[in-house]
Amino acid sequence: MKTNRSKSTSPVTRLPKCPTGIQGLDEITGGGLPRGRPTLVCGSAGCGKTLLGAEFLVRGAAQFNEPGVLMAFEETEAELKANVASLGFDLAGLVRSKKIAIDYVHIERSEVQESGEYDLEGLFVRLGHAIDSIGAKRVVLDTLEALFASLPNEAILRAELRRLFRWLKDKGVTAVITAERGREQLTRHGLEEYVSDCVILLDHRVNDQIATRNLRVVKYRGAQHGTNEFPFLIGDEGISVLPITSLGLNHKVSNERIATGIPRLDAMLGGHGFFRGSSILLTGTPGTGKTIISSNFAQAAARRGERTLFFSFEESPNQIMRNMHSIGLRLEPLVKRGLLRFHSARPSLYGLEMHLATMFKEIVTFQPQVVIIDPITSLMDAGTDSECRGMVTRLVDYLKAGQVTTLFTSLTQGGKALQQSEAAMSSLMDSWLLLQDFEGNGERNRVLYVLKARGMKHSNQIREFLISDRGIDLVDAYIGPSGVLTGSARAAQNSLEKAAVLASQQEAAQLKREVERKRDALERKISGLRADYETEAEELRRIAEQVGTSTLMLTTERAASGLLRQADIKVAAQARGNARNGKVN
Repeated sequence: MKTNRSKSTSPVTRLPKCPTGIQGLDEITGGGLPRGRPTLVCGSAGCGKTLLGAEFLVRGAAQFNEPGVLMAFEETEAELKANVASLGFDLAGLVRSKKIAIDYVHIERSEVQESGEYDLEGLFVRLGHAIDSIGAKRVVLDTLEALFASLPNEAILRAELRRLFRWLKDKGVTAVITAERGREQLTRHGLEEYVSDCVILLDHRVNDQIATRNLRVVKYRGAQHGTNEFPFLIGDEGISVLPITSLGLNHKVSNERIATGIPRLDAMLGGHGFFRGSSILLTGTPGTGKTIISSNFAQAAARRGERTLFFSFEESPNQIMRNMHSIGLRLEPLVKRGLLRFHSARPSLYGLEMHLATMFKEIVTFQPQVVIIDPITSLMDAGTDSECRGMVTRLVDYLKAGQVTTLFTSLTQGGKALQQSEAAMSSLMDSWLLLQDFEGNGERNRVLYVLKARGMKHSNQIREFLISDRGIDLVDAYIGPSGVLTGSARAAQNSLEKAAVLASQQEAAQLKREVERKRDALERKISGLRADYETEAEELRRIAEQVGTSTLMLTTERAASGLLRQADIKVAAQARGNARNGKVN
């Protein structure tokens, strides 16, 4: 039975894109704005519409060699040049080099007199001349409300809006048109978002007295795009949009291990430290030494020649560097060599998303191999549990994608359950270290242990965490029938054990001396018996010699007597032989 094969799909035709050069925006839009088509940028006052349009032109002229025209209806050329100069853009220089043309159109309702039908023919002539004069590829119109403010006829307004967007398309320029946001619609007239091929909504909201700017691509004909809200930052280098959608779980991994700066801690992690590019959570109550461990981690990275970016939300850089002097750690040389950079800010300075955008901007600028966030819980207090978890997920994904090793410190409160305050992020971490206080015998001591370490063997024992003017160290805590002993209790127990060992050694030494004494006495007795034996043996030999001598003399005398009696010679010889052999007949 034959089956009908599906028709071969035609190759995908992608919509031509015009890169904006704005950090993060091209990633969200899949390459930029639709080339040769109008894009509407709408939002309330102060959200950054004019700056986005100006940066679109400046980066187009400077980075992509695409001249542009900025037609403004509210700000003069001098005002625009001064405003964008704060972002580091030399708009005046681009105007002088004929890469950007600025045309300010002054429209005042009180100065307008209506006569005949209203249309935009004069605007088209003026804009067309500006485009042709520099060969512009990009156009920004700022803003539509000023252009149509003097037109009360709604029908004519809508017709001219359609005509304007069609004219821009026919001209083949990539246009950005700014508009004020309406109350119930994206724009005041409610038509611009329908005739635009791309609509970008800027929002400037205030929650709990904290202002945050967000960007959302509402519409993009013919192309896929991110639909979530993305925080963006207006800084001294322009606009940076943070693409914070969570990435897929396809990060590259490394088998390289990096040292923590604390040898005994490395030993607890299989002797080699953490995996490069991993996320590490260090939790503990106040005063347990989280910042100290973080600083040692930064110093270890500097010894490897790696850059460390240290985000601090509780202490200033000078305060951290001063405090580290107490343990003999000098961070100032690392800052001067460009291996360590601090970024400190109060959590209440921005909203949660703006903090995240700022952190991403710093990471992109400094390009660190190690990032320290101390503590991450200060930021998590600025949002709901779901927002905080999303923020941490986005941050972890971004850093893992760049193979950046990250140490998060987490401040926990005494008396809380261990997992309660870390539930929002502990499952996202590759390793989890826990610092705890042990109170007893009028003392407060610190202990550290490894709660988890994915992909590596690690110690499950508790170590006492000691801080002194010589640095930090991890020592074995005493664990016995009475429980875990730290501090002076551990020292006292060690003294007891040393005393017991010393007593045993002394007892063994005394027993050894007694055995030696008995052995010496035995050897002396054996020597005496041996001497007696030798004396008696010598006496026996002396007696034997005397007996032999007497026998010889007697035999000799008998032989002599036999000769005198003329005895047989043979007998006489035998007698002499017997005499020599000591025999007596």
